[in-house]
Amino acid sequence: MVRDLVIQLFRDALARGAAEGRWPAPPPFAVDAPRDPRHGDFAVNAAMVLAKAAGKPPRELAQAIVDAVRAGDANGDLAALEIAGPGFINVRLAPDVWFRALGEVEERGESFGRTEVGKGRKVIVEYVSANPTGPMHVGHGRNAVVGDGVARLLAWSGHEVTREYYVNDYGAQVQTLARSVHLRYQELHGRTVTMPPKSYPGEYVVDIARELQEEYGDAYLDAPESRWLDLFRDRAVVHVLGLIRGDLAAVNIAFDRWSSEKALYQSGTVDRFIRHLEERDLVYVGKLPPPKSKKGQPPPQPQPDEEGVSVADDLTLFRSSQYGDEVDRPVKKSDGTPTYFCADIAYHWDKRQRADALVDVLGADHAGYVPRLHAALEALGAKRDDLHVVLIQMVNLTRGGEAVKMSKRAGTVVSLREVVEEVGRDATRFFFLTRRSDAQLDFDLELAKRQSLDNPVFYVQYGHARLASILAKAKEAGLPEPSFDLAAVRRLTTPEEQELMRRVVAFPDLLSGAALAYEPHRVAFWLQETIAAFHSYYTQGKKTGERVIGTDPTTTAGRLYLCKALKQVLANGLAALGVAAPERMETRDIGEDA
Repeated sequence: MVRDLVIQLFRDALARGAAEGRWPAPPPFAVDAPRDPRHGDFAVNAAMVLAKAAGKPPRELAQAIVDAVRAGDANGDLAALEIAGPGFINVRLAPDVWFRALGEVEERGESFGRTEVGKGRKVIVEYVSANPTGPMHVGHGRNAVVGDGVARLLAWSGHEVTREYYVNDYGAQVQTLARSVHLRYQELHGRTVTMPPKSYPGEYVVDIARELQEEYGDAYLDAPESRWLDLFRDRAVVHVLGLIRGDLAAVNIAFDRWSSEKALYQSGTVDRFIRHLEERDLVYVGKLPPPKSKKGQPPPQPQPDEEGVSVADDLTLFRSSQYGDEVDRPVKKSDGTPTYFCADIAYHWDKRQRADALVDVLGADHAGYVPRLHAALEALGAKRDDLHVVLIQMVNLTRGGEAVKMSKRAGTVVSLREVVEEVGRDATRFFFLTRRSDAQLDFDLELAKRQSLDNPVFYVQYGHARLASILAKAKEAGLPEPSFDLAAVRRLTTPEEQELMRRVVAFPDLLSGAALAYEPHRVAFWLQETIAAFHSYYTQGKKTGERVIGTDPTTTAGRLYLCKALKQVLANGLAALGVAAPERMETRDIGEDA
């Protein structure tokens, strides 16, 4: 990567200066592309981060570093070094550095963009983890696609990635599902039932009940709950997980590991974890603080939470407030049974022993849960930043400006499967990545189906197909297969060609940056911006007569190679998001003059 060349030039110069006693060993420094390209290709803050330790003003130190870097530039890769602002060093590279870098696209092909910035690091990415109580809805779908995008980008950047789904198959919600199934089971035997407000009303519940009826007849019709609850719960969970796996497959998502909450208990992991907390004096018996009253209002009456935990109970509390949490959190209820939180931190404790870093993709409504997870990991000897949490905001599904809310199949909100069946896999995946994950997303079903350039996924795929069409036309005209030739790519001198060339060369940095920031939407943005730049270049060339296939063979060869390289990075960028890169788009004429 070109950026790596700059980093190495500065590292070598700083190391030589430190060895000569001119300054201390340098701390890490940043090499970034400036917002304004007029300021150069890269900006380096080495002088600013080293100034205090060196005991010199940043601009004075910057001049010394500039001299050292120039002295080490044996290949003439630098065109200019300028000191700016409080001590930034702006770097402008020789044109041939960029031209030569284009050759790497041809050398690496489908692997161009893969880096080793995460080599040797194991990462577990846990995402979706929807309760196994019904099919996946659109909100789950956004979580799934963002999580899968994070996992894909981490793999592209050299991390060893495990994709993991945590199945909440132990608590009250799956018991509610079992009771809902039993009510439908009674209904199938001709009884009139009333579904409670918190039951699960979807048709899939009837399907589960029918399976049990076919297998067991009326054996559990009048049986006490203790006889059928576990059976109905386990069968319901298996059935729903089958639905969830199908929903995920519809958007091309598969997991390496499905971790069961119930298995944590059955294997003794939760009990071992509690003993571990006790041995480290991280728990004690006490009461929760009473709820706080709002100004000018009487104190609220304490109410048990969904687990039945009350401020009046003697609980086993985890000392999470010592590690940055607001209060100490209960890990065991007054009857000695573990809380949901206990199982969650036991699961994270287990994950941390299997990986160097953890990524959780959670709904934004879980934001308050994050500090206690960080506190738990820190208390257990890990670092807070060993866990990164990506928060997913809501999805507003619309059709023609009207909100779409209900699903016959799921019985609640619109299911993910229904959306995929209507708009397709690629549109579903790409649309979920057209905004930052922590911002609400408006998903317009009509726009997602539209085969026009205002549909973002169609726009990018159409650009890839247009590039394929240009290369096909060149082949039909008898021109040789585009390949890297330094003399030819040196003809790429227009501002539009320079911008496209730099975008292509910067692609590996874009992917690694998005991976380390856990932000796959950056790639979706980059794809849209890059194809917009190409369409502008293409249109401008038609107006000025500077077409890709022109009269000068060398210039034509350079432009065709740029098209080939651009087509490759578009395909690789789409692949990194799990989206197809079609060679042809039959719905629109892309065979325009090249």
